[in-house]
Amino acid sequence: MKITEEMVDYISVLSRLKLEPEEKEQMTKELEQILAYMDVLNKMDTGGAEPVSQSIRLKNVLREDEVRPSTDRAELLKNAPEADGETFLVPKAVE
Repeated sequence: MKITEEMVDYISVLSRLKLEPEEKEQMTKELEQILAYMDVLNKMDTGGAEPVSQSIRLKNVLREDEVRPSTDRAELLKNAPEADGETFLVPKAVE
């Protein structure tokens, strides 16, 4: 597919880029190379390949969830400058 200057202008507007004339020429060449490579990929036989969302297999590296007791509320509030027995009290920041 031949990339035109109008296509480059349209893509630069979408990507919010201001390209100088020499940059437009370079972008045209690069986009044509990308599309040529896409043509190569489209010619590959992928009939036996299963669809995947990742190129490598991922495994869950997180620990299992387990219910554990929380820290005592009174212990947490012990060092608070001001507390009401249930929560921290802080000065009003917004009027």
